[in-house]
Amino acid sequence: MKLVIAIVQDKDSNRLSNALVQEGFRATKLASTGGFLRAGNTTFMIGIEDERVHEVLNVIRSNCKVRDQLVSPVSPMGSTTDAYIPFPVEVQVGGAAVFVVPVERFEHF
Repeated sequence: MKLVIAIVQDKDSNRLSNALVQEGFRATKLASTGGFLRAGNTTFMIGIEDERVHEVLNVIRSNCKVRDQLVSPVSPMGSTTDAYIPFPVEVQVGGAAVFVVPVERFEHF
């Protein structure tokens, strides 16, 4: 058995959740926040049999897309505002960060 932990952007969360249910996978959703953009994420925890891991990964890959987004950088702490001129920067967001870890034991009560 494996535990698939997928961290996805909130924009992809509902689509992924619906796709997982449609394919018969049960998942636990946790609200999380990214460190770089300080934007909302959703972390999915999915317990799955070893032979079905590739199916879960395909559902995640199909529903979590990378896209470009303009963001305004946050002013550095301790800096004067005169020396700091914020301008939008284009960064890639979305997609999914996925971890697959072995499960030593699983209990369901």
